[in-house]
Amino acid sequence: MPVNGGHSQHGLAADWLRASRSLCVLTGAGVSAECGLATFRGPDGLWKGNDPTRLATPAAFHRDPGAVWEFYNWRREQLRKAQPNPGHFALAALQELLPEVNLLTQNVDRLHQQAGSRNVAELHGNIREVRCTSCAYERNGGADHLGPEPRCPECGDWLRPCVVWFGEQLPREAVALADQWVARCDVFLSVGTSNVVWPASAFAGLAQNRGARVIEVNLEPTPLTQVADLTLLGKAGELLPVLARAVENPPPRG
Repeated sequence: MPVNGGHSQHGLAADWLRASRSLCVLTGAGVSAECGLATFRGPDGLWKGNDPTRLATPAAFHRDPGAVWEFYNWRREQLRKAQPNPGHFALAALQELLPEVNLLTQNVDRLHQQAGSRNVAELHGNIREVRCTSCAYERNGGADHLGPEPRCPECGDWLRPCVVWFGEQLPREAVALADQWVARCDVFLSVGTSNVVWPASAFAGLAQNRGARVIEVNLEPTPLTQVADLTLLGKAGELLPVLARAVENPPPRG
């Protein structure tokens, strides 16, 4: 049920959220894009004329770790300048307003946590931490520049970002949390994701099959649009604050 910003549809979505006992939210690159961060897909996704999906692979790192780190240091520098947008803060506000809100994110920037969100499962890891490719060394590197050849201080081998590259398994703990949160939610909110990357693309359907209502917020229609109970087309940074305010201040009845 795609809708372009209809006030009554906002009200219906807010009613569903307000009545929920357990809300599961899935966010994707569209939320971060509104902070000025480039996405992997779309016209802003190219980096120095290269497809970044070819750099975000174990094979690319094995072949040329310096080139991969040049890309990730650029991303970390972009992140250093970025701030959470109103959509991030609206989701954090919903956690204060509703009994249970669990957040699954495909984003690696930790802007949700920066905005105050709790109960966040990072499906694709995060760019702010690094780990050694050989030993157990890990550290939170923040968004600082690590230099062109980040090396492990304990064994001397290459460090790598704690992100999930194409062809790698998702973090086991994040997948376990996703299974739990999707199974028990009564409302599933999909925000700013193309709904084409598996397994996250399957979460809304799994929740719906268990009786949850599915609300989609996205700039344009996706494969989820035709099966979602309600789709609001527009920017997350504009629509989510409207929903949060409506949840907090319901209209008078009667």
